[in-house]
Amino acid sequence: MSLSAYRQEQRADQAAEAEQRRLDAVAAEERRAERRRSEDERSARLREQARADRDADRAARRQRRRERAERRSAALTPENIYRRGTLGLVTASGLASLPAQVLHFVGISPLLLPLPLALEGAAWVMAAAVAYADARRLPAWVRWMLRCLVVACAAFAAHINYGYGLSLAGHGLSVSDAATVGAGLAAVTILGPAVFEIRQWVSTIATAVGGPEERDRRRHVARRRRHHRKVLRVANRLASAAPFGALPAEEAWGRAWAIVHGCDEPTMTPELHKQAAASAERMREAQQPSKATENAEKSIENPSNRSTAELEESTSAGPVPIEVEPAPTVPEPAPVVESIDRPVAVVAAAESRPRRATGRVPASARSPRPKRTPEQLLDEARSATAAWPIEDLTAEAIRKAVRTAPAKARDLRDTLQAERAEGAAAEAA
Repeated sequence: MSLSAYRQEQRADQAAEAEQRRLDAVAAEERRAERRRSEDERSARLREQARADRDADRAARRQRRRERAERRSAALTPENIYRRGTLGLVTASGLASLPAQVLHFVGISPLLLPLPLALEGAAWVMAAAVAYADARRLPAWVRWMLRCLVVACAAFAAHINYGYGLSLAGHGLSVSDAATVGAGLAAVTILGPAVFEIRQWVSTIATAVGGPEERDRRRHVARRRRHHRKVLRVANRLASAAPFGALPAEEAWGRAWAIVHGCDEPTMTPELHKQAAASAERMREAQQPSKATENAEKSIENPSNRSTAELEESTSAGPVPIEVEPAPTVPEPAPVVESIDRPVAVVAAAESRPRRATGRVPASARSPRPKRTPEQLLDEARSATAAWPIEDLTAEAIRKAVRTAPAKARDLRDTLQAERAEGAAAEAA
Protein backbone atom coordinates (compact mmCIF):
# COMPACT_ATOMS: atom_id res chain seq x y z
CA MET A 1 0.00 0.00 0.00
CA SER A 2 1.32 3.33 -0.94
CA LEU A 3 1.63 6.24 1.41
CA SER A 4 -1.07 8.26 -0.34
CA ALA A 5 -3.59 5.48 -0.01
CA TYR A 6 -2.74 5.06 3.65
CA ARG A 7 -3.22 8.76 4.34
CA GLN A 8 -6.48 8.73 2.39
CA GLU A 9 -7.77 5.89 4.55
CA GLN A 10 -6.59 7.70 7.66
CA ARG A 11 -8.47 10.82 6.63
CA ALA A 12 -11.56 8.76 5.92
CA ASP A 13 -11.33 7.15 9.37
CA GLN A 14 -10.94 10.55 10.99
CA ALA A 15 -13.91 11.90 9.07
CA ALA A 16 -15.99 8.87 10.11
CA GLU A 17 -14.94 9.33 13.75
CA ALA A 18 -15.83 13.04 13.60
CA GLU A 19 -19.22 12.23 12.08
CA GLN A 20 -19.80 9.63 14.76
CA ARG A 21 -18.88 12.11 17.49
CA ARG A 22 -21.27 14.62 15.94
CA LEU A 23 -24.07 12.08 15.83
CA ASP A 24 -23.35 11.07 19.42
CA ALA A 25 -23.47 14.75 20.50
CA VAL A 26 -26.77 15.27 18.68
CA ALA A 27 -28.26 12.16 20.31
CA ALA A 28 -27.01 13.27 23.73
CA GLU A 29 -28.54 16.71 23.19
CA GLU A 30 -31.84 15.15 22.17
CA ARG A 31 -31.78 12.94 25.26
CA ARG A 32 -31.09 15.97 27.46
CA ALA A 33 -33.94 17.90 25.76
CA GLU A 34 -36.28 14.95 26.26
CA ARG A 35 -35.32 14.75 29.94
CA ARG A 36 -35.87 18.50 30.34
CA ARG A 37 -39.20 18.23 28.57
CA SER A 38 -40.25 15.35 30.80
CA GLU A 39 -39.16 17.25 33.91
CA ASP A 40 -41.04 20.35 32.77
CA GLU A 41 -44.19 18.34 32.11
CA ARG A 42 -43.91 16.66 35.50
CA SER A 43 -43.38 20.04 37.18
CA ALA A 44 -46.42 21.44 35.33
CA ARG A 45 -48.53 18.47 36.43
CA LEU A 46 -47.38 18.92 40.00
CA ARG A 47 -48.14 22.63 39.89
CA GLU A 48 -51.57 21.97 38.36
CA GLN A 49 -52.28 19.33 40.99
CA ALA A 50 -51.19 21.68 43.77
CA ARG A 51 -53.37 24.45 42.33
CA ALA A 52 -56.37 22.08 42.10
CA ASP A 53 -55.75 20.97 45.69
CA ARG A 54 -55.64 24.59 46.86
CA ASP A 55 -58.85 25.38 44.98
CA ALA A 56 -60.54 22.33 46.47
CA ASP A 57 -59.38 23.36 49.95
CA ARG A 58 -60.70 26.89 49.45
CA ALA A 59 -64.02 25.54 48.13
CA ALA A 60 -64.28 23.19 51.10
CA ARG A 61 -63.54 26.06 53.52
CA ARG A 62 -66.14 28.24 51.81
CA GLN A 63 -68.66 25.41 52.00
CA ARG A 64 -67.93 24.88 55.70
CA ARG A 65 -68.27 28.61 56.35
CA ARG A 66 -71.53 28.68 54.41
CA GLU A 67 -72.87 25.71 56.36
CA ARG A 68 -71.86 27.32 59.66
CA ALA A 69 -73.56 30.56 58.60
CA GLU A 70 -76.71 28.66 57.65
CA ARG A 71 -76.68 26.82 60.97
CA ARG A 72 -76.21 30.10 62.81
CA SER A 73 -79.01 31.78 60.85
CA ALA A 74 -81.28 28.79 61.49
CA ALA A 75 -80.38 28.74 65.16
CA LEU A 76 -80.67 32.51 65.64
CA THR A 77 -84.19 32.91 64.29
CA PRO A 78 -86.60 34.75 66.60
CA GLU A 79 -88.53 31.53 67.18
CA ASN A 80 -85.46 29.53 68.28
CA ILE A 81 -84.10 32.39 70.38
CA TYR A 82 -87.46 32.73 72.11
CA ARG A 83 -87.76 29.01 72.78
CA ARG A 84 -84.19 28.54 73.96
CA GLY A 85 -84.27 31.75 75.96
CA THR A 86 -87.44 30.58 77.67
CA LEU A 87 -85.85 27.26 78.55
CA GLY A 88 -82.79 29.10 79.88
CA LEU A 89 -84.96 31.34 82.07
CA VAL A 90 -86.91 28.33 83.34
CA THR A 91 -83.69 26.51 84.21
CA ALA A 92 -82.26 29.56 85.96
CA SER A 93 -85.53 29.98 87.90
CA GLY A 94 -85.45 26.37 89.06
CA LEU A 95 -81.79 26.57 90.07
CA ALA A 96 -82.43 29.78 92.03
CA SER A 97 -85.66 28.80 93.81
CA LEU A 98 -85.11 25.10 94.60
CA PRO A 99 -82.04 25.42 96.90
CA ALA A 100 -83.80 27.94 99.14
CA GLN A 101 -86.77 25.60 99.53
CA VAL A 102 -84.47 22.65 100.25
CA LEU A 103 -82.58 24.62 102.93
CA HIS A 104 -85.85 25.80 104.45
CA PHE A 105 -87.42 22.35 104.79
CA VAL A 106 -84.17 20.55 105.66
CA GLY A 107 -83.59 23.13 108.38
CA ILE A 108 -86.87 22.06 109.88
CA SER A 109 -86.20 18.33 109.47
CA PRO A 110 -84.04 16.24 107.12
CA LEU A 111 -87.04 14.02 106.52
CA LEU A 112 -88.72 16.91 104.66
CA LEU A 113 -86.15 16.80 101.83
CA PRO A 114 -88.58 15.32 99.24
CA LEU A 115 -91.14 18.06 99.95
CA PRO A 116 -89.47 20.92 97.96
CA LEU A 117 -88.78 18.53 95.10
CA ALA A 118 -92.43 17.49 95.02
CA LEU A 119 -93.63 21.09 95.32
CA GLU A 120 -91.42 22.41 92.53
CA GLY A 121 -92.08 19.33 90.38
CA ALA A 122 -95.84 19.70 90.79
CA ALA A 123 -95.72 23.24 89.40
CA TRP A 124 -93.76 22.16 86.33
CA VAL A 125 -95.85 19.03 85.76
CA MET A 126 -99.03 21.12 85.81
CA ALA A 127 -97.41 23.60 83.37
CA ALA A 128 -96.58 20.71 81.03
CA ALA A 129 -100.17 19.48 81.41
CA VAL A 130 -101.40 22.88 80.17
CA ALA A 131 -99.23 22.48 77.05
CA TYR A 132 -100.59 18.95 76.55
CA ALA A 133 -104.18 20.20 76.90
CA ASP A 134 -103.52 22.93 74.33
CA ALA A 135 -102.05 20.41 71.90
CA ARG A 136 -105.04 18.07 72.27
CA ARG A 137 -107.54 20.96 72.18
CA LEU A 138 -109.17 19.98 75.45
CA PRO A 139 -112.01 22.09 76.87
CA ALA A 140 -111.09 25.51 78.24
CA TRP A 141 -112.11 24.67 81.81
CA VAL A 142 -109.52 21.87 81.92
CA ARG A 143 -106.74 24.23 80.91
CA TRP A 144 -107.81 26.92 83.35
CA MET A 145 -108.00 24.37 86.16
CA LEU A 146 -104.43 23.28 85.40
CA ARG A 147 -103.32 26.92 85.33
CA CYS A 148 -104.88 27.50 88.74
CA LEU A 149 -102.93 24.51 90.10
CA VAL A 150 -99.71 25.94 88.61
CA VAL A 151 -100.40 29.31 90.23
CA ALA A 152 -101.16 27.65 93.58
CA CYS A 153 -97.95 25.59 93.63
CA ALA A 154 -95.80 28.49 92.43
CA ALA A 155 -97.38 30.89 94.97
CA PHE A 156 -96.78 28.47 97.84
CA ALA A 157 -93.16 27.97 96.77
CA ALA A 158 -92.73 31.76 96.47
CA HIS A 159 -94.14 32.17 99.99
CA ILE A 160 -91.62 29.60 101.33
CA ASN A 161 -88.72 31.35 99.56
CA TYR A 162 -89.84 34.77 100.78
CA GLY A 163 -89.94 33.47 104.37
CA TYR A 164 -86.51 31.93 103.95
CA GLY A 165 -85.15 35.24 102.72
CA LEU A 166 -86.58 37.06 105.74
CA SER A 167 -85.02 34.45 108.03
CA LEU A 168 -81.57 35.51 106.85
CA ALA A 169 -81.88 38.79 108.79
CA GLY A 170 -80.24 37.21 111.81
CA HIS A 171 -77.39 35.60 109.83
CA GLY A 172 -75.30 38.61 108.87
CA LEU A 173 -77.86 40.45 106.71
CA SER A 174 -79.81 43.55 107.59
CA VAL A 175 -83.57 43.54 107.62
CA SER A 176 -83.82 45.43 104.34
CA ASP A 177 -81.29 43.13 102.64
CA ALA A 178 -83.13 40.07 103.94
CA ALA A 179 -86.43 41.46 102.61
CA THR A 180 -84.78 42.12 99.25
CA VAL A 181 -83.42 38.57 99.13
CA GLY A 182 -86.84 37.17 100.04
CA ALA A 183 -88.59 39.26 97.37
CA GLY A 184 -86.01 38.19 94.78
CA LEU A 185 -86.42 34.51 95.64
CA ALA A 186 -90.21 34.81 95.52
CA ALA A 187 -90.09 36.65 92.17
CA VAL A 188 -87.72 34.14 90.57
CA THR A 189 -89.91 31.30 91.84
CA ILE A 190 -92.95 32.73 90.04
CA LEU A 191 -90.92 33.86 87.02
CA GLY A 192 -90.24 30.34 85.70
CA PRO A 193 -93.86 29.09 85.50
CA ALA A 194 -95.03 32.50 84.27
CA VAL A 195 -92.49 32.58 81.41
CA PHE A 196 -93.32 28.98 80.51
CA GLU A 197 -97.05 29.75 80.42
CA ILE A 198 -96.47 32.86 78.26
CA ARG A 199 -94.41 30.74 75.87
CA GLN A 200 -97.26 28.24 75.68
CA TRP A 201 -99.78 31.01 74.94
CA VAL A 202 -97.58 32.43 72.17
CA SER A 203 -97.08 28.98 70.62
CA THR A 204 -100.81 28.26 70.68
CA ILE A 205 -101.69 31.61 69.10
CA ALA A 206 -98.96 31.21 66.45
CA THR A 207 -100.24 27.75 65.57
CA ALA A 208 -103.80 29.03 65.31
CA VAL A 209 -102.82 32.02 63.16
CA GLY A 210 -100.57 30.10 60.74
CA GLY A 211 -98.80 31.63 57.76
CA PRO A 212 -99.91 34.24 55.19
CA GLU A 213 -101.80 31.65 53.15
CA GLU A 214 -103.73 30.50 56.20
CA ARG A 215 -104.60 34.11 57.12
CA ASP A 216 -105.84 34.79 53.59
CA ARG A 217 -107.95 31.64 53.70
CA ARG A 218 -109.57 32.66 56.99
CA ARG A 219 -110.29 36.15 55.67
CA HIS A 220 -111.87 34.68 52.55
CA VAL A 221 -114.06 32.37 54.64
CA ALA A 222 -115.10 35.28 56.89
CA ARG A 223 -116.01 37.47 53.89
CA ARG A 224 -117.99 34.66 52.29
CA ARG A 225 -119.91 34.02 55.50
CA ARG A 226 -120.64 37.74 55.87
CA HIS A 227 -121.71 38.34 52.28
CA HIS A 228 -123.84 35.18 51.80
CA ARG A 229 -125.61 34.52 55.08
CA LYS A 230 -128.61 32.76 53.50
CA VAL A 231 -126.36 30.33 51.68
CA LEU A 232 -124.39 29.77 54.91
CA ARG A 233 -127.51 28.86 56.86
CA VAL A 234 -128.63 26.36 54.21
CA ALA A 235 -125.12 24.86 53.96
CA ASN A 236 -124.95 24.40 57.74
CA ARG A 237 -128.30 22.64 57.73
CA LEU A 238 -127.23 20.35 54.91
CA ALA A 239 -123.98 19.48 56.70
CA SER A 240 -125.77 18.81 59.98
CA ALA A 241 -128.39 16.65 58.27
CA ALA A 242 -125.77 14.44 56.55
CA PRO A 243 -123.74 11.82 58.47
CA PHE A 244 -120.52 13.07 60.04
CA GLY A 245 -117.85 13.56 57.39
CA ALA A 246 -120.12 12.40 54.54
CA LEU A 247 -120.72 15.88 53.08
CA PRO A 248 -117.63 18.11 52.69
CA ALA A 249 -118.00 21.81 53.42
CA GLU A 250 -117.39 22.95 49.82
CA GLU A 251 -119.88 20.45 48.41
CA ALA A 252 -122.48 21.57 50.98
CA TRP A 253 -121.81 25.19 49.98
CA GLY A 254 -122.31 24.39 46.28
CA ARG A 255 -125.61 22.64 46.96
CA ALA A 256 -126.81 25.49 49.17
CA TRP A 257 -125.89 28.04 46.48
CA ALA A 258 -127.92 26.12 43.90
CA ILE A 259 -130.86 25.95 46.32
CA VAL A 260 -130.82 29.66 47.21
CA HIS A 261 -129.90 31.20 43.84
CA GLY A 262 -130.80 28.45 41.37
CA CYS A 263 -127.35 28.56 39.72
CA ASP A 264 -124.98 25.62 39.55
CA GLU A 265 -121.98 27.94 39.45
CA PRO A 266 -121.33 29.20 43.02
CA THR A 267 -120.29 32.66 41.81
CA MET A 268 -123.37 33.62 39.76
CA THR A 269 -126.86 34.77 40.67
CA PRO A 270 -129.90 35.57 38.51
CA GLU A 271 -129.21 39.30 38.90
CA LEU A 272 -125.63 38.82 37.74
CA HIS A 273 -126.80 36.75 34.76
CA LYS A 274 -129.21 39.53 33.76
CA GLN A 275 -126.50 42.13 34.13
CA ALA A 276 -124.07 40.04 32.06
CA ALA A 277 -126.66 39.54 29.30
CA ALA A 278 -127.43 43.27 29.20
CA SER A 279 -123.76 44.13 29.07
CA ALA A 280 -123.18 41.65 26.24
CA GLU A 281 -126.07 43.13 24.28
CA ARG A 282 -124.72 46.66 24.74
CA MET A 283 -121.30 45.48 23.60
CA ARG A 284 -122.73 43.91 20.45
CA GLU A 285 -124.57 47.11 19.62
CA ALA A 286 -121.45 49.18 20.24
CA GLN A 287 -119.33 46.94 17.99
CA GLN A 288 -121.63 47.37 14.93
CA PRO A 289 -121.58 51.12 14.12
CA SER A 290 -120.70 50.58 10.44
CA LYS A 291 -123.71 48.33 9.85
CA ALA A 292 -126.11 50.83 11.39
CA THR A 293 -124.63 53.62 9.28
CA GLU A 294 -124.94 51.51 6.15
CA ASN A 295 -128.57 50.72 6.91
CA ALA A 296 -129.28 54.41 7.47
CA GLU A 297 -127.73 55.32 4.13
CA LYS A 298 -129.68 52.59 2.36
CA SER A 299 -132.92 53.72 3.97
CA ILE A 300 -132.30 57.29 2.81
CA GLU A 301 -131.54 56.18 -0.75
CA ASN A 302 -134.44 53.71 -1.06
CA PRO A 303 -137.89 55.43 -0.85
CA SER A 304 -139.60 52.15 0.06
CA ASN A 305 -137.69 52.05 3.37
CA ARG A 306 -138.80 55.54 4.43
CA SER A 307 -141.39 56.22 7.06
CA THR A 308 -144.83 57.63 6.28
CA ALA A 309 -143.92 61.08 7.56
CA GLU A 310 -140.85 61.22 5.32
CA LEU A 311 -142.89 60.07 2.37
CA GLU A 312 -145.52 62.75 2.97
CA GLU A 313 -142.85 65.42 3.18
CA SER A 314 -141.26 64.24 -0.04
CA THR A 315 -144.67 64.05 -1.77
CA SER A 316 -145.71 67.51 -0.67
CA ALA A 317 -142.41 68.90 -1.85
CA GLY A 318 -143.17 67.61 -5.32
CA PRO A 319 -143.82 64.35 -7.06
CA VAL A 320 -140.97 62.45 -8.55
CA PRO A 321 -140.91 63.21 -12.27
CA ILE A 322 -141.69 60.05 -14.16
CA GLU A 323 -141.92 60.05 -17.89
CA VAL A 324 -145.13 58.30 -18.92
CA GLU A 325 -146.30 58.17 -22.48
CA PRO A 326 -149.82 59.63 -22.57
CA ALA A 327 -152.46 57.45 -24.00
CA PRO A 328 -153.97 58.67 -27.23
CA THR A 329 -157.45 58.73 -25.74
CA VAL A 330 -156.44 60.58 -22.51
CA PRO A 331 -154.96 63.99 -23.26
CA GLU A 332 -154.56 65.11 -19.63
CA PRO A 333 -151.70 63.72 -17.50
CA ALA A 334 -153.41 64.48 -14.18
CA PRO A 335 -154.68 60.92 -13.60
CA VAL A 336 -151.14 59.71 -14.07
CA VAL A 337 -149.96 61.80 -11.07
CA GLU A 338 -152.76 60.36 -8.95
CA SER A 339 -151.81 56.86 -10.02
CA ILE A 340 -148.26 57.63 -8.90
CA ASP A 341 -149.31 58.89 -5.46
CA ARG A 342 -151.59 56.00 -4.78
CA PRO A 343 -149.07 53.12 -5.10
CA VAL A 344 -146.55 55.06 -2.99
CA ALA A 345 -149.07 55.40 -0.18
CA VAL A 346 -149.96 51.75 -0.47
CA VAL A 347 -146.30 50.67 -0.23
CA ALA A 348 -145.77 52.83 2.84
CA ALA A 349 -148.89 51.50 4.50
CA ALA A 350 -147.95 47.91 3.74
CA GLU A 351 -144.87 48.32 5.93
CA SER A 352 -146.31 47.22 9.29
CA ARG A 353 -143.03 46.45 11.12
CA PRO A 354 -141.72 49.52 13.03
CA ARG A 355 -138.37 50.71 11.78
CA ARG A 356 -135.55 52.27 13.74
CA ALA A 357 -134.98 55.96 13.18
CA THR A 358 -132.22 56.46 10.66
CA GLY A 359 -131.28 59.94 11.82
CA ARG A 360 -131.30 62.00 14.98
CA VAL A 361 -134.76 61.83 16.50
CA PRO A 362 -136.07 65.32 17.38
CA ALA A 363 -136.83 66.06 21.03
CA SER A 364 -140.55 66.36 20.30
CA ALA A 365 -140.64 62.83 18.86
CA ARG A 366 -138.76 61.18 21.70
CA SER A 367 -140.68 59.22 24.32
CA PRO A 368 -140.18 60.88 27.70
CA ARG A 369 -138.08 58.80 30.10
CA PRO A 370 -139.91 58.11 33.37
CA LYS A 371 -138.36 59.90 36.32
CA ARG A 372 -137.58 57.70 39.31
CA THR A 373 -138.07 58.85 42.86
CA PRO A 374 -135.19 58.60 45.36
CA GLU A 375 -136.93 55.64 47.01
CA GLN A 376 -137.17 53.81 43.66
CA LEU A 377 -133.52 54.52 42.92
CA LEU A 378 -132.52 53.23 46.35
CA ASP A 379 -134.57 50.04 45.86
CA GLU A 380 -132.98 49.44 42.46
CA ALA A 381 -129.52 50.05 43.92
CA ARG A 382 -130.21 47.62 46.78
CA SER A 383 -131.33 44.92 44.33
CA ALA A 384 -128.39 45.46 41.98
CA THR A 385 -125.75 45.48 44.76
CA ALA A 386 -127.20 42.78 47.02
CA ALA A 387 -124.40 40.34 46.16
CA TRP A 388 -121.61 42.94 46.03
CA PRO A 389 -118.96 43.07 48.78
CA ILE A 390 -118.75 46.37 50.63
CA GLU A 391 -115.42 47.27 49.00
CA ASP A 392 -117.10 47.20 45.54
CA LEU A 393 -119.74 49.77 46.55
CA THR A 394 -118.31 52.68 44.57
CA ALA A 395 -120.21 55.59 43.03
CA GLU A 396 -119.08 54.70 39.49
CA ALA A 397 -120.18 51.06 39.79
CA ILE A 398 -123.58 52.07 41.22
CA ARG A 399 -124.02 54.72 38.52
CA LYS A 400 -123.47 52.14 35.78
CA ALA A 401 -125.70 49.56 37.48
CA VAL A 402 -128.78 51.78 37.92
CA ARG A 403 -127.97 54.36 35.17
CA THR A 404 -128.24 57.53 37.14
CA ALA A 405 -126.34 60.78 37.60
CA PRO A 406 -122.94 60.82 39.41
CA ALA A 407 -124.28 62.96 42.28
CA LYS A 408 -127.17 60.58 42.91
CA ALA A 409 -124.79 57.63 42.64
CA ARG A 410 -122.62 59.13 45.38
CA ASP A 411 -125.67 59.57 47.61
CA LEU A 412 -126.70 55.98 46.96
CA ARG A 413 -123.16 54.78 47.75
CA ASP A 414 -123.14 56.58 51.11
CA THR A 415 -126.60 55.21 51.99
CA LEU A 416 -125.74 51.62 51.08
CA GLN A 417 -122.41 51.72 52.93
CA ALA A 418 -124.15 53.10 56.01
CA GLU A 419 -126.76 50.32 55.86
CA ARG A 420 -124.02 47.67 55.51
CA ALA A 421 -122.13 49.14 58.49
CA GLU A 422 -125.30 49.20 60.64
CA GLY A 423 -126.08 45.58 59.69
CA ALA A 424 -122.53 44.45 60.54
CA ALA A 425 -122.65 46.26 63.90
CA ALA A 426 -126.03 44.70 64.73
CA GLU A 427 -124.75 41.20 63.88
CA ALA A 428 -121.58 41.73 65.90
CA ALA A 429 -123.68 42.84 68.91
